[in-house]
Amino acid sequence: MESNPKAIIFEIRAGVGGDEAALFASDLFRMYTRYAQNKNWDVVVLSENKSEAGGLKEVIFEIKGSDAYTDFKYEAGVHRVQRIPKTEKSGRIHTSTATVAVLPKIDAAEVNLNPSDVHIETTKASGPGGQYVNKRMTAVRAVHIPTGIVVTCQTERSLQQNKEQALSVIASKLLEAEKRKNISQIEGKRREQIGSADRGEKIRTYNFPQDRITDHRINKKWHNIESFLDGNIDKMIKQLKQGLN
Repeated sequence: MESNPKAIIFEIRAGVGGDEAALFASDLFRMYTRYAQNKNWDVVVLSENKSEAGGLKEVIFEIKGSDAYTDFKYEAGVHRVQRIPKTEKSGRIHTSTATVAVLPKIDAAEVNLNPSDVHIETTKASGPGGQYVNKRMTAVRAVHIPTGIVVTCQTERSLQQNKEQALSVIASKLLEAEKRKNISQIEGKRREQIGSADRGEKIRTYNFPQDRITDHRINKKWHNIESFLDGNIDKMIKQLKQGLN
């Protein structure tokens, strides 16, 4: 696998905290896609599952950019938010989490992916993709039978291209697992990155009452959360590269 892939696969999932966690997952999605937009990178939503409150229970998307993996590889892990939900009448601060996984995207041909091991289903998708991503019109659900990996991809492209996207995501997950000699526990790679989404496993905390973001790995703090969530995270990414490389 090349050291600096041209595209990456992001997976953001709501963790502990119900609707508030889903809303926070949506905030992280906005942060990453707007940063990508500022870099003139392409973003394609492969799959999303919205909550009733308008957040995201899960979203999987691709970012195409030569430096995307270099910039985003340290985002993998549990992100924690502390804030007063809009529905909280007593003004009590809630703590919620969302998990992020980042995988270099590879072509399915780069791994030994047997087509007979993948069950493909096709469905219709609905809804626009949002201001910063492509719209989705069709969906392909691919199940890798030996490992149980399930990937749904939905874009405005052809059915064949959706299938290729799904197979590429499966291949990326398989290759990462193979590197760790752990294909029998394919979800181990993602769990290694994100843990169980427990509040104590966080890599970063977004504290709204104090308008402060803290990355616990390098013990750095920044202010102006709203600006960060609008994609202005260049300073943080630079310090993460310096502190974690």
